[in-house]
Amino acid sequence: MVTCVIAPGEDAMLRKRPPVIRKLFGFPVLLTFLFALVVFLAVPKRIADPDIGWHLRNAQVQLQTHAFLHQDLYSFTTRGKPWMDHEWLAEIPFYLAWSGLGPRGIFLVTVAAIEMIMLGIFGLAYLESGSIKAAFVVGFAALFLASVSFGPRTLLFGWMFLVLELGLLAEFRRGRDFLWALPIVFLFWVNTHGSWIIGLVVLAVVALSGCVEGTWGSIEATRWTRLQKRKLAWVSLLSTLALFANPYGWRLVLYPFDLAFHQKLNIASVDEWRSLDFHSPRGKIVLAIIAGAVLLQLVRRRQWRLHEVFFLLIGTYAALTYSRFLFLAAILIVPLLAKDLAPAMPYHADRDKPWLNAPIALGTVVTVVLLFPTNRQLNEHSSRVYPSEAARSYLQNFHPHGNVFNDYLWGGYLDWNARQIPVFIDSRVDVFERNGVLADYLHAVRIKDSLRILDKYSIQYVLFENHRPLSYLLRHTPGWKMDYEDNTAVLFERLRPLTQTNK
Repeated sequence: MVTCVIAPGEDAMLRKRPPVIRKLFGFPVLLTFLFALVVFLAVPKRIADPDIGWHLRNAQVQLQTHAFLHQDLYSFTTRGKPWMDHEWLAEIPFYLAWSGLGPRGIFLVTVAAIEMIMLGIFGLAYLESGSIKAAFVVGFAALFLASVSFGPRTLLFGWMFLVLELGLLAEFRRGRDFLWALPIVFLFWVNTHGSWIIGLVVLAVVALSGCVEGTWGSIEATRWTRLQKRKLAWVSLLSTLALFANPYGWRLVLYPFDLAFHQKLNIASVDEWRSLDFHSPRGKIVLAIIAGAVLLQLVRRRQWRLHEVFFLLIGTYAALTYSRFLFLAAILIVPLLAKDLAPAMPYHADRDKPWLNAPIALGTVVTVVLLFPTNRQLNEHSSRVYPSEAARSYLQNFHPHGNVFNDYLWGGYLDWNARQIPVFIDSRVDVFERNGVLADYLHAVRIKDSLRILDKYSIQYVLFENHRPLSYLLRHTPGWKMDYEDNTAVLFERLRPLTQTNK
């Protein structure tokens, strides 16, 4: 007979230790499942995006040829001009998913990426506050801000890496050292999306904020130890060197700077690069979130760490300057707000009801499965945005004898679905702005010397959205006839072909 001796106080600890079932189906797990369900419901059930078509084709070409793209292959205006596929790695998951599941595969990758980002923000909020309830509440603010970029976009992978980086840095501050993974993160990040530069800024902010120590009102800073400084310096150096491990070398590393300083027309013309409109519902809610954050600080009067102040400033400035960076604000700012709510939202593990939590969590999974859109539903939405009906009934047998002027937002769709039509333009804005095509396109669709521009490029056909000014102009211009029309698209043809060489 073996006697087990338990030290004094150890028996009480064993009694307090929650059983496995309580951990698996505790209230924190339930809130995680519920938040994941809310995120799924918030993701638009569509795959209509102006970029996804040429992303799919890029991935297909590169996988079939085993070579990276270095020039434009899809347009007649810039065909053969230098162009690099700076998001090549992020395109592959979308293409592989489409190959296996069709449109549902694209949606699956999209919703999986968004779920990982939002659950990552949820986790960061929990790490910062220690309150699962506070993390759940602020998660809704993050969801609203981030919804500006929900869709099948390579940008999602950039935000995933940023959340991962913030998690690694948060663990490092808590004494758990996983910083060795950061250079690997940047290695994948630079080949996925140009937002890696934000990651370097975040790394610099965290590293430099620990180089001083002191208290300034509600702001405090703690100096890194010598070992921590050395580790951060080496990781920063290796992360920077990892950026050059890409198929385009230094040119890919410089791409974010090219976008910022040379693609002026791109930034001025694309809606998501415009400043936030505070008269819109989204703008008003953003103001309410900012006002709430200020009010919470006045009420709680907690101490802010120096790097948190910089995150707050960067996130606020970026969100107010460019609408697309509302997502960045969600990642940088929202987890910090959970700290202010935490004292008012305690969690009592002894009140958990696993027998109730388990079926509710299971119900969230069943709901996702039942509401997951079919290929037909996804295609139906696309037909309202893109010339899908024309592609099915007319364009598949349309082999143009001349150049086609197309809607900018339809270029990617045509790249993928009507490959026999070399496009005038698509949403790879950099190559078209660099060669003057974007400026000509904007003048043409804004009815500024439109006919001259159509002549300049020897345009024989115009495939455009119905009921737009350019379509109206061509309906009332002698020398043009309408070959096809539906509720979305209209195709015009020049009656007397031009003979001059394309310019």
